[in-house]
Amino acid sequence: MKEFNPNYLDFEQPLLEIEGKINQIKNEPVKTAKADAQITKLDKEHSLLTSKIFGNLSDWQISQLARHPLRPYTLDYIPSLFSSFTELHGDRMFGDDPALICGIGKIDKYMFMFIGHQKGRDAKEKVKRNFGMPKPEGYRKALRIMKLAEKFNLPVVTFIDTPGAYPGIDAESRNQSQAIAENLFIMSNLKVPVISIIIGEGGSGGALAIGVSDKLAMLENSIYSVISPEGCASILWKDAKKAEQAADALCITAAKLVDFDLVDVIIPEPLGGAHRDHGAMTSSLKMNLITMLDELSNIDISEILSKRKQKIGLYGKFEAS
Repeated sequence: MKEFNPNYLDFEQPLLEIEGKINQIKNEPVKTAKADAQITKLDKEHSLLTSKIFGNLSDWQISQLARHPLRPYTLDYIPSLFSSFTELHGDRMFGDDPALICGIGKIDKYMFMFIGHQKGRDAKEKVKRNFGMPKPEGYRKALRIMKLAEKFNLPVVTFIDTPGAYPGIDAESRNQSQAIAENLFIMSNLKVPVISIIIGEGGSGGALAIGVSDKLAMLENSIYSVISPEGCASILWKDAKKAEQAADALCITAAKLVDFDLVDVIIPEPLGGAHRDHGAMTSSLKMNLITMLDELSNIDISEILSKRKQKIGLYGKFEAS
């Protein structure tokens, strides 16, 4: 029976076998020229197989990659991406929401206010972070940070990675929908540049509440959707197992959303996905973020606001017969 590793998706499992052979040879106490030749051969096989697998992914496979258990989260990026970061807590109304990381960040010459979802890696942290699903106090904390950005004339950068806003009774009783709606309204008129980057899963209003921006970027293997493929399949076909079919119909991948003019930039990922090389992914993300900051820093705020409203007005295009 073949080994199954839960940290490898089903279509990644063939790579696990080759990696196991490589590690077995490397762990042998005596190294020989024959062993080196075997490793070289297996490395080549691994590279070719990786290119073959990841060169032709379906929308459902990309959805799985966006949720990969080893995919880097916001707190994985912050130490290596930002030259400095000071976290700010609380909405000054109810409490702090650990599902959203907020604070003052710096990258090269740019200071900015930062907001990012955090899912949690292990069981304890997932519970603490509520699986990256913010409650009203999270969105009000984000709103407080946006207003601080406007006050001190700093750009806003957001990292989006959430299944959606938390749908629980306690969130609804504290006016979840109003908190999201207020963020949408304020962000559409915010008098500073706004950059949003979908680093994993961009789910529904939970993502949009920190995603109204002048530059919207997506990592190559991320998704952005009004509903999850499983949720869509459950509604349309009463069968969540048809999620693969739903993912294709929803057009939720970066490549398709760029074609619809809903996304501005696709940020390349290392071969095999962001989880296979955090360092390379951070470098790619940093380069693209600085480029977007450079572009927006050279535009007058009145022009930024005009283009933002024009961009929002073009959402939901339709043709009349």
